Amino acid sequence: MKTDASAALKAKPTKAADKRDKKYVFKSHVKKYSISIARGLLLFGLCFMIIQPMIIRFATSLMVESDLYDTTIVLLPRNVTLDNYRIVADLTNFPKSMINTLWTSLLVSICQVIACTLVGYGFARYSFPLKKFWFACVVLLIIVPPQTIQTSLYVQFASFDIFGIIKALNNGKALNLRTSVVPYVLMSLTCMGLKNGLYIYMLRQYFKGIPKSLEEAAYVDGCSTMHTFVKIMLPDAVPTIASCFLFSFVWQWTDLFYSRNFLSSYSIYSVQLSSIVSRMSRYFNKGSDVAMVVPNARQQQLIFVGVLICSVPLIILYCFTQRTFVESIAMSGSKE
Repeated sequence: MKTDASAALKAKPTKAADKRDKKYVFKSHVKKYSISIARGLLLFGLCFMIIQPMIIRFATSLMVESDLYDTTIVLLPRNVTLDNYRIVADLTNFPKSMINTLWTSLLVSICQVIACTLVGYGFARYSFPLKKFWFACVVLLIIVPPQTIQTSLYVQFASFDIFGIIKALNNGKALNLRTSVVPYVLMSLTCMGLKNGLYIYMLRQYFKGIPKSLEEAAYVDGCSTMHTFVKIMLPDAVPTIASCFLFSFVWQWTDLFYSRNFLSSYSIYSVQLSSIVSRMSRYFNKGSDVAMVVPNARQQQLIFVGVLICSVPLIILYCFTQRTFVESIAMSGSKE
């Protein structure tokens, strides 16, 4: 009898403990699922804010002109057509303009990444005269808009000369480089291109975060400075370099300032798209004796189509590079 009573006394706290454990587990599950639901709703809202305008633009691009004025149509077109894409392709000189934009963006991005990687590493690891002054100039590249030097760029590259050498070799005539990609490449290689200051700053901050003991160990093993940079520093910096390349490619893809100044002889898609409205009247009045004014809704529809065409390559690029991009953002702290 005593044994049964003692066993019953011991069992009571066990049951109470089980109840407390079950209550704690229930609360933890409720908290966990509540946070997950709230996070899911937040992400859904953010994604909807980003994707919803694209969905509307895509639906509008498939409508005939009469559907634009039908108030009963909200999203789904009543009459689906792909003629809008054909019209925009004719207006923007597609696919030639897209190919020109692609190779120009790749060339400029590669030049910018090479130059900015070397300069960023130099700022992070070496001491040289007026280092703070030159880094202040890098910061100014980020702050000061390129439009402020438009006149000087025009004068410099419209009559390009290097200490009188080109004039001496060209019968006293300077070179006009404004209608070629050469000025843009030269500016990119000398870190004066589009957003170069930002890339230098990003790479400098990354290289400063790498402990010097890695380089010192390489020097002890007999590696030269360049060999250490190529074999030790660059492999670790690949995510950051990839992010700089991604930023450079995207900004160059939609750039108008430098493209209008240096690539006027090329058919660049962003430039073609920016002047698409001025060509619509001539396009729709072709072969007609009666002048036709393109309605504003029709103009906006064709602009939407052009923006979609411009965005598709960038979306594809982000799909393939998002892992590297996120990794570059997540990389922080010491590697020691």
